[in-house]
Amino acid sequence: MKKWMLLAAIGLSGCAQITSYDSAVKTPAPQELKGNWQTVGPQSKLISRQAIGSLIIGAEGDTLDCRQWQRVIAKPGKLTRLGDEWVNVTRQVRVMPITLNNGELRYDGLRMRKIDRPTVECQQALKEVAKRPNEAVIQNIQPEIMEPVSVPSQK
Repeated sequence: MKKWMLLAAIGLSGCAQITSYDSAVKTPAPQELKGNWQTVGPQSKLISRQAIGSLIIGAEGDTLDCRQWQRVIAKPGKLTRLGDEWVNVTRQVRVMPITLNNGELRYDGLRMRKIDRPTVECQQALKEVAKRPNEAVIQNIQPEIMEPVSVPSQK
């Protein structure tokens, strides 16, 4: 009996749930969220102290969650409202709240600050997303730190 009451309470609570990427309504970004956000300093939610996390939020509500270290993992998505909060919904249907407090964005356990432009790798990922609009993850971009270094031969 208690289980039925609990299920009924949850059902009546008004909590909406996003079950597919297509069901999430892309919402234009408010001015304070629009832009390029990047982690500042080492963060425990990233795999390494050298890893960088970025979230790009476009004016129309398109997003790109771009993480880089030894490889780049870029996940396109869209900004939407879920109840009274802003969330990013990736094409993989991962729903992550976005909060802004005193110029610092909190997203997926990361603290981010607004920057002028995304990293070179995230700019490349944006171009790839445009070429492959249905892919859930872009992973074919090699980070600059992994580029081979040419050393002049000594004679």
